[in-house]
Amino acid sequence: MTPNQGVHLRVELLGRLDVRTETDREIRLTGRHAQALFGLLVLVRRPRSRETIAADLWPEAEANTAGSMRQALWLVRQALVSVGISPTDLLDIEGDTVGIRMDAAIELDTAALERCLDANGCGPEEAISRYRGDLLEGLGHDCFASERERLADRYEDALAVVAEQRLEAGDLDGARIAATRLLARDPLREEAHAVLIAVHGQIGSRSQVVRQYRRLSDVLSRELGERPLPDTEAIYRHALAQTMRRAQERAALIEPNPRHTLVAVGR
Repeated sequence: MTPNQGVHLRVELLGRLDVRTETDREIRLTGRHAQALFGLLVLVRRPRSRETIAADLWPEAEANTAGSMRQALWLVRQALVSVGISPTDLLDIEGDTVGIRMDAAIELDTAALERCLDANGCGPEEAISRYRGDLLEGLGHDCFASERERLADRYEDALAVVAEQRLEAGDLDGARIAATRLLARDPLREEAHAVLIAVHGQIGSRSQVVRQYRRLSDVLSRELGERPLPDTEAIYRHALAQTMRRAQERAALIEPNPRHTLVAVGR
């Protein structure tokens, strides 16, 4: 590969790091330091000093960050060489700075996710299917924390939208799955509790409606010292009314016909 040809990589940062060439060959980055360095380089992209990068990756290290940086960079180079990529075709190294060459084509799943969520994008339903996990799971480096939280917030907002859209479309099971997934990540998302209350109301499960409302009330009281919003209260009352109607309809279906009973007794 010549320097002018450039490099084309597909990089998945959501969940575990996965790096592949345009021919789908996996680039195996050995060790957490090498993975963290590569993840940071493709996220920031512009050349920065080795000292700055090392401070981002190992802010609490008392010594030898330069050695850790050299080792991590060597491992990245070796991983590229193993799939036939010259490190100089991807890495922009000038003196004490390191970055990614601007003529390298890097497809990031994080960028694709955000394009889905932007105006006129592919939409929240497609976006949540692209979210394999939080940013660079398994790498606890503080330098990824703010971006990890920002992307997680966007994903959770998309989950909330999807849950409500599925509920409006009558997809009760899909709405339940999306709302439950959101609450597993953030039990304080009141709109997800409201979706589950509405789902149980349409199904006709009074006990589940009451149980979900109590869960919401308990977590809001414990964590925030607040009560559910008026909109949620209205959804709760409507769900209870739905379960009562369903119970009455079921009772009417199984209630014996007095005329048939009299005929049977006469016989």
